[in-house]
Amino acid sequence: MSLADRQALLAQLQAELLDGRTGIGAAVRRLRTELTGLRQDQFARMCRISLNTLQQLEHDQGNPTVRTLNAVFAPFGMRVGIVPRTPPAATDARP
Repeated sequence: MSLADRQALLAQLQAELLDGRTGIGAAVRRLRTELTGLRQDQFARMCRISLNTLQQLEHDQGNPTVRTLNAVFAPFGMRVGIVPRTPPAATDARP
């Protein structure tokens, strides 16, 4: 995969995560398979998390910590953050 293709996939997944079209588990699975080509056990070892934790994460099960999420997104230059759900409407302004 070319650098431009990698950047396009990252941008696409970031947009899909932001607007709710994809979940964290599906995004992690796509990143792992399409960008790294690693098996789950290899990727879990690289991220220093257990295989069980990665499996749960990819299936949207369990309750991953921010540290775990950052560990799996770090190889792709991403981290977990707080973002607004929707742009604030003019009528939603509160003092």
